[in-house]
Amino acid sequence: MANFTRNAIKSSFMKLLNDRPLSQITVKDIVNDCGVNRNTFYYYFHDIPSLIEDIIMEEAEYIIQKYPSADTIQDFMESVITYMLERKTLFLHIYHSVNREIFEQYLWQVCERIVILYVDSVLNNRQISGEDRHIIVQYLKSLSFGIISGWLQSGLKDDIQIFFRRIYDLKKGTVEELIRRFEMSDS
Repeated sequence: MANFTRNAIKSSFMKLLNDRPLSQITVKDIVNDCGVNRNTFYYYFHDIPSLIEDIIMEEAEYIIQKYPSADTIQDFMESVITYMLERKTLFLHIYHSVNREIFEQYLWQVCERIVILYVDSVLNNRQISGEDRHIIVQYLKSLSFGIISGWLQSGLKDDIQIFFRRIYDLKKGTVEELIRRFEMSDS
């Protein structure tokens, strides 16, 4: 019963968030929509930001679990982009709220996880130092996060999938070359 009620609160909030900006949603709106009382809401969530954090954490974990390995970073990023486009209004309302920092924190984690999976698949048992691996991960994570953040800032208007595909086509071989150079410098 506890998970049912918790999920009902989250579902009501997400439904409301698809209809209006976060600044126009109150705890009263959420509990009225899902048919529980305020005390029930506060039993599960400290406040609306903690509800948002719980939802974002769950959504981030879902994306990460859905794609546990990487052939290309483009495949991962396209899956994240598709997922965000399917929930466009929800993501934009959270992004343009005072809770943007929570959202960006989890977006950063999703980008990092995706990049780590990709880099590890490219390394394919080749050895470079942990520091060099960290540099490559930070570089690609920052690139991916920056592109997605810019896309969110634009209101998810650009055809980001084509943009990502083009960026990664232009950068094709860059990670492999970095690894090759790091291997040579470690010898």
